[in-house]
Amino acid sequence: MSSAVRIVAFAGSTREGSFNKKLVRLAADAARRAGAEVTLIDLREYPLPLFDEDLEKRDGLPASGRKLKELFRAHHGLLISTAEYNSSLPAALKNTIDWLSRPEPNQPPLSCFVDKVAAIMAASPGALGGLRCLYHLRAILQNINVTVLPEMRAVSKAHEAFNADGTLRDADTQAAIERIAARLVETLRRLRA
Repeated sequence: MSSAVRIVAFAGSTREGSFNKKLVRLAADAARRAGAEVTLIDLREYPLPLFDEDLEKRDGLPASGRKLKELFRAHHGLLISTAEYNSSLPAALKNTIDWLSRPEPNQPPLSCFVDKVAAIMAASPGALGGLRCLYHLRAILQNINVTVLPEMRAVSKAHEAFNADGTLRDADTQAAIERIAARLVETLRRLRA
């Protein structure tokens, strides 16, 4: 078994030009520089129907859900950048969490979330940068036994925040994102020592 810290990174939105896809790429790069193995995924590649207990009872966990659960179990940490829709999480992110939190035969409850550590951030065109949804995301993750780092960052005016090369125009915000990613790596390293 590899001793490297492994992190799965993803955006909570599925839009092709998502500001949060840009932001999580920056954070993933910073986590790699800090020594982690990072798997950057796109939720669009793991389509899930709206969670429905009748559907689950009839068909079980969808194939994309099984793949995501395996992926999460194989990693130590989560790096999430989310959009904010109407002051809360995007449906795709909440639906993913709902499906992955479902019990499976021969697996302990919440097996793909227990003992994980997460770093969370958001980007939004609004003045608060998605800050309100970060508190919702934190509460949900903590409720399913994920430890969430206290430091988080919301990038406001996201439509103006990025340079052509994908970096952030504001050096302080860029440094804060890099710090959060490095802190996730260091925290996971210490917990695994």
